[in-house]
Amino acid sequence: MHQAKLTLDPAFKVAPVSRRTFGTFVEHLGRCVYTGIYEPGHPAADEDGFRRDVLDLTRELGVSTVRYPGGNFVSGYRWEDGIGPVADRPRRLDLAWHSTETNEVGVDEFVRWCRKAGVEPMMAVNLGTRGIAEALDLLEYANHPSGTTLSDLRIANGAKEPHDIRMWCLGNEMDGPWQTGHKTAREYGRLAAETARAMRMVDPKLELVACGSSSSSMPTFGSWEAEVLEETYDLVDYISCHAYYEEKDGDLGSFLASSTDMEYFISSVIATADHVGARLKSRKKINISFDEWNVWYISRFQDAGTPQDWPVAPPLLEDHYHLADAVTFGGLLITLLRNSDRVTAASLAQLVNVIAPIMTEPGGRAWRQTTFHPFAQASRHAAGDVLRVEPDSPLYETKVYGEVPVLHAVATHSATGGTTLFAVNRSADEPLSLEIDARALGGVRVVEATTLTDPDVYARNTADDPARITPRPNADVEPDPLRVLLPPVSWNVIRLA
Repeated sequence: MHQAKLTLDPAFKVAPVSRRTFGTFVEHLGRCVYTGIYEPGHPAADEDGFRRDVLDLTRELGVSTVRYPGGNFVSGYRWEDGIGPVADRPRRLDLAWHSTETNEVGVDEFVRWCRKAGVEPMMAVNLGTRGIAEALDLLEYANHPSGTTLSDLRIANGAKEPHDIRMWCLGNEMDGPWQTGHKTAREYGRLAAETARAMRMVDPKLELVACGSSSSSMPTFGSWEAEVLEETYDLVDYISCHAYYEEKDGDLGSFLASSTDMEYFISSVIATADHVGARLKSRKKINISFDEWNVWYISRFQDAGTPQDWPVAPPLLEDHYHLADAVTFGGLLITLLRNSDRVTAASLAQLVNVIAPIMTEPGGRAWRQTTFHPFAQASRHAAGDVLRVEPDSPLYETKVYGEVPVLHAVATHSATGGTTLFAVNRSADEPLSLEIDARALGGVRVVEATTLTDPDVYARNTADDPARITPRPNADVEPDPLRVLLPPVSWNVIRLA
């Protein structure tokens, strides 16, 4: 059995918990929109065609923001296609996902769905095949109260009040050769800067996100951020990060330690941004919007090849997650929280069906994937301030990252809501006895301890067995000294008050 220790102290404050950490992502990709959030004729559809069962699960998941409409999709998107009478909307070829886009759902429907779900909309503009004028048109349509052609058109389309979208992404993954309209860092940086400058002429209080690297393995990583920020530093608030992880060649140990790479990604981008800021003699700090992150078995998608036809909402990227995926996912979420001083927004990609915590059947059921639970628990219980936690943990050897700690953890503390510890045991075969020094919190006790685990690390939830992997009470708690036993390959939530 492994032994580990950590200390919880409200003086070890990192930053306030940012609710935007618990964002997600809805792209016109596969079945995320159609038969995902939107399916007229479904028994659970409301008057606008939105699936009530998906809305309920979205609220239960604790989503704060939703990024839309892409993703790769946005780099070929004409936003005007998705407004006005649905019967008059054009059908277009979507080059990003080799599909046909019907445009039944557009900006007005998306914002209407956000209001029902109780989430903040986050919009991306097309800087792949379009530019400054189209971004300004969309901003005017969405946010200007009335009295102009585009704002009055929104009102005529049924949205009397402005959508008031505050956070805008200036394109998507423009460093990637797969992106329609792919650009060099300098080309993109200049376009992003001029777009940001123009959008701020309309509303100086917008929050703008410049495209960072699509992954830390990109050949331009680092230099891309530096060149883009040299052009945009004083005009944007965020630089984006995107990262996906999968188990490769049966290397479970490295997979469970994937957050090691995410930590490197974050620290490298912060260092680059701060270096640019210092050279520009700016007192401003650029934060990170980690607006795509997840476990994604991208190699399966790449092996599938390109379809020969142009289907509508085909099943794409529908990974079915097991326990080890959920524990790795939980480790990534812990890393985002640990860096809350600079990572102040994040978007889990994606929300429904497409590498998602929620799955649906067309015309049928909806259920929670294994990854649903770490996100929902963190969103529900993370409150107040993030606390720095530096565990005294045994190490284990991985093929990819070398030696890494068996225990990965973070805590949050609220004067009114108590303290919550989120912890992952990465060991594939041994439980971890965790001793918690909570003296600085006063006379607290464990009020709830849950664990997400299973003897089969590859066990999944299905429509027929949706609760196979679900958080269950952890009875292995000792009060003095405070110890909790964490099973092998497990995500754990310990609440103290």
